[in-house]
Amino acid sequence: MKNLKKSNKREIRITASFFSALFVVMIVYLCLYVKNNEQKMLNNSYNKRQAILAAQNTRGEIYDRNGETLAQTLTDENGNEMRYYPYENLFSHVVGFSTKGKTGVESIANYYLINSDIPLKDKVENDVSGKKNPGNQVYTTLDMNLQKIASDSLGAFTGAVVVSNVKTGEILAMVSKPDFNPNTVVQDWNKYVEDTDSSVLLNRATQGIYPPGSTFKIITALEYIKEHNYEINSYYFNCHGRFTYQDTTIQCYHGTNHDEEDLLTSFAKSCNSSFASIGVSLDRNAYGETLNKLLFNQKLPLDFNYSVSNLTVDDSISDDDMIQISIGQGKAQITPMHLNMITNAIANDGVLMKPQIINKIMSSDGKTITEYEAESYQTLMTKEESYILTEMMTEVVRNGTGTKLKNDTYQAAGKTGSAEYNGVKEDSHAWFTGFAPAENPEISVTIIIEEIGSGGDYAVPIAKRIFDGYFGVR
Repeated sequence: MKNLKKSNKREIRITASFFSALFVVMIVYLCLYVKNNEQKMLNNSYNKRQAILAAQNTRGEIYDRNGETLAQTLTDENGNEMRYYPYENLFSHVVGFSTKGKTGVESIANYYLINSDIPLKDKVENDVSGKKNPGNQVYTTLDMNLQKIASDSLGAFTGAVVVSNVKTGEILAMVSKPDFNPNTVVQDWNKYVEDTDSSVLLNRATQGIYPPGSTFKIITALEYIKEHNYEINSYYFNCHGRFTYQDTTIQCYHGTNHDEEDLLTSFAKSCNSSFASIGVSLDRNAYGETLNKLLFNQKLPLDFNYSVSNLTVDDSISDDDMIQISIGQGKAQITPMHLNMITNAIANDGVLMKPQIINKIMSSDGKTITEYEAESYQTLMTKEESYILTEMMTEVVRNGTGTKLKNDTYQAAGKTGSAEYNGVKEDSHAWFTGFAPAENPEISVTIIIEEIGSGGDYAVPIAKRIFDGYFGVR
């Protein structure tokens, strides 16, 4: 009997110890989770702490990289607060708004904007006098001058522009049109919601997904380079303006006859026939692996809301589909931001830097709270592959479809695209993606203009204005 009691007591102690340890583990896990996910939890729309902080603190300012005010909170004589955007439509999608939900930087930096890191004694003084604490200040990576050039150049066209620093991943400009005035988003909200055809609130730079057209030849060329051990000089193709394989026939843009071409010329002239021929000759499983390496079918390292570029290529892909994909048509789809990231990797020896929109966080009294450093994300290709693609993209500007970018101040590299949509050959989106200087890249520019025509005619001139603005060319 005594042995039975001892056995029961031992089992109770073991059970109690187990549940005590489990309880401690759960508490530690909960504390670590809260610590590591504090911003995410606070930004949850169901978290009432946001309302508490809003009552205690005035939402902080948002600035461009040079200290230009992009968003601030104004208070009228009756103490009513209003979020004010001095540049109105200019930064509407990238900076976003903080009413009717939160978008853009207003959402990404919400945790810091509604918190105040001024000294405790100042908070006490404000509390005693019935004043709200000034929120923290967010300095973005945006450049107002480049943003204005990009927006003005896109004009009334529908489309998007992304400008990045290839070595740091900093987003220097992000434009999406049509745009809106964030100062009147509350008054205009019902108009946006009731108009089911309206896409004004859509950030086309990160959420717009399009057929990439001939810009996708960058990826087809990359796969060719991989499968041929970086040997590109032996390639030969005789273009007659069209290419037929099995039951599929495709034409070069406007049926242009490019005659005899090597790989460099095929790429520079954006020959559909040549690249369709390359496409059907490639290993389709390997092509699919290259797509995955370039971040297709997966999450992107972006703080913005974005669309995923989904495209699967394997042995089950038909010849017809492969021909279309190899020239950026058919099932091929991509966002401007994703294409810009691939372009950045080419310009940066194959290494993609994590896209960055926030530069630093400061308290209203000038103390630095957080400063963000450039961070590499992933190697998308080898140095050799990036060098060959840079050479090919440079030839596009020198002697191909991007010659409107030629100038004496800097050498740009890029790829144009004219992406058909709705299955109508006459209807196409205009693309350009590229970087400069080609020999030592600093910035990249990716542009799409919807329903306008060829990339060489419409997107390249916009890229030139942006590059000229960055390099100070008049």
